Amino acid sequence: MEFVLRNYRSEYCAELAALFYNTVHSINARDYSSEQLDAWADGKPDMDSWNEKFLKHRTLVAVTDECIVGFADMAEDGYLDRLYVHCNFQGQGIATAICDALEGDSDSKIFTTHASITAKPFFENRGYKAIYSQIVERNGVKMTNYLMKKCCN
Repeated sequence: MEFVLRNYRSEYCAELAALFYNTVHSINARDYSSEQLDAWADGKPDMDSWNEKFLKHRTLVAVTDECIVGFADMAEDGYLDRLYVHCNFQGQGIATAICDALEGDSDSKIFTTHASITAKPFFENRGYKAIYSQIVERNGVKMTNYLMKKCCN
């Protein structure tokens, strides 16, 4: 499948929020309960806050046939905040291409992220190491994720 990476534009925000919700509730369902999924992605994100953060960070979207199939955003310090690929486009190199571009464009030599149980193997394959697992609380619901770190020379 062919796709292109584009820089984020504000008009993409609603589509990214929908992709986020659908991906969490389909792909992450193998590792998290329904209650955890609803707390993580309740379908009502603060769109102004998301847009502001996407504009502040380096944010890329993957597009095929004018449909957004993935996105990620990275802060200047190398923190990868969000990385999501549409549930129907998993395993096709989209997340790898986005991460390659974000890491390649970054001045940082250290990359960090908070990875879900589901995403942990992807990041390990990219050379990230789990620093520790943690229990985070979202909307009163506890769930596990991992602080992961990758150092580059």
